[in-house]
Amino acid sequence: MLTGKCQCGAIRYEVEGEPAHSAICHCSDCRASAGAPMVGWALFPDEKVTIHGDPARYQSSKHATRHFCGICGTGLFYTNPTIFPGAIDIQTSTLDDPAALPPEGQIQMAEAHPWMASLDKLPTFARYPEGP
Repeated sequence: MLTGKCQCGAIRYEVEGEPAHSAICHCSDCRASAGAPMVGWALFPDEKVTIHGDPARYQSSKHATRHFCGICGTGLFYTNPTIFPGAIDIQTSTLDDPAALPPEGQIQMAEAHPWMASLDKLPTFARYPEGP
């Protein structure tokens, strides 16, 4: 069993079993919703996810609903009965152990920022770069 929560802890969840997929999504809707260049997701059957608390909901497109904490704003879940009937996508960074479900692929690359292809060429820092 995996557990997770929003940043403030008002919404908690448990999930059982293995996901149908775990992926990083680059679509413009996910990026706009998260304010980030990509979002990690893991898809589970509805009956394998138990949610404690009442997430706020936003219909981000005709069939898609995004679920988030109404207090701290953390994005948590995505449902779309047209694409994923009977399933719920969980934002993997909200897991108590986000490393438990590493991405198995990247989706919606047609909408990815062009600079995503060269991330491996950027300098990296354990924390912050040293200032002047």
